[in-house]
Amino acid sequence: MLKGLDPLIDAELLFVLAAMGHGDELAVVDANFPAVSFSRRLVRLSGADVNEAMRAVLSVLPLDTVVDEPVVAMELACARGEMRPVHLEVHAVCEEIEGRPITMGSLSREAFYGRARQAFAVLATSEQRPYGCFLLTKGVLGA
Repeated sequence: MLKGLDPLIDAELLFVLAAMGHGDELAVVDANFPAVSFSRRLVRLSGADVNEAMRAVLSVLPLDTVVDEPVVAMELACARGEMRPVHLEVHAVCEEIEGRPITMGSLSREAFYGRARQAFAVLATSEQRPYGCFLLTKGVLGA
């Protein structure tokens, strides 16, 4: 055990987050996302919803300050640009932990899938709400 780490961050997740470099993306996805077929590196947070996963990840991972949208959500297929409660909650968590305004973008499901395939890793949660999928861009410390 290490002091100061969220209990959800196990050795595997800590290794992946530490190995990421500036500009690398982490896909944090819901239980419906085809994580196995879309990941280079798959880490599971079974039992954690997306808000719990975001709190744990963002406790150690800085969001990028040089990209326009360091957080990107998967858009609803039938209502582009519409924000669901899961999107609003994650946005609030990001701003709370980062202590600054965060611009959250969105991508169509197909475009999100393309970016997720290229992500450094996919973090699969047990989130049951549809469209609870996000891309985080890693920043640098002290930015």
